[in-house]
Amino acid sequence: MAEKTLIMESNDGKKIEVPIDVASRSILIKNMIDDLPEGAFEEAIPISNVSENVLTKVIEWCTHHRSDPPSSGDDDDTRRKTTDIDEWDQKFMQVDQEMLFEIILAANYLDIKPLLDIGCKTVANMIKGKSPEEIRKTFNIQNDFTPEEEDQIRRENEWAEDR
Repeated sequence: MAEKTLIMESNDGKKIEVPIDVASRSILIKNMIDDLPEGAFEEAIPISNVSENVLTKVIEWCTHHRSDPPSSGDDDDTRRKTTDIDEWDQKFMQVDQEMLFEIILAANYLDIKPLLDIGCKTVANMIKGKSPEEIRKTFNIQNDFTPEEEDQIRRENEWAEDR
C-alpha cells in the first residue's frame, strides 16, 4: 500500500509532496488533516508564511523526527530548561542566520514545538557568555542607547550579573 501524502504549497508557489505522518509533526497541519474528510487532500495546502527553501528544511527536520513520540507537557518543561541539542539537530541548524530565523518563524507558524525549541536553543547558545557588544556584533544590532541609558540599565539589572 502506498504511503498517504498531501501537497504543501509554499508562499512562492512551489508544491511539495509530503507523507502525512511527516506533515503531521506540525500541529497546524495535523489539525487540518483531522478536520478534513478522508480523501480531501487533492488540493495543495497553502503555507502562506513560508518560502520553498525554508519549507524544504522544515520538512527535512520533520522527516528525520517523524517517529519521535508526540511531546507531552511534563517532560517538555525540563527539556526546555537545558540548551543541549542532539548532534543531528546541531548539524541541521548549521545554517546562516537568516535561514535560522526563518526556520524559527516557520516552526512557530506551523506549530512544531520541538523544532521551535531547537531553533531557540541554537540562538541561546550563540549568545551564551557573550557581552552585549559581542551579541550586537553577532546579530548585526545597532546600539541605540546613550551611555547614560546603558549605565541606568546596568544599575537596574545588577542582580542578574554572574559574580
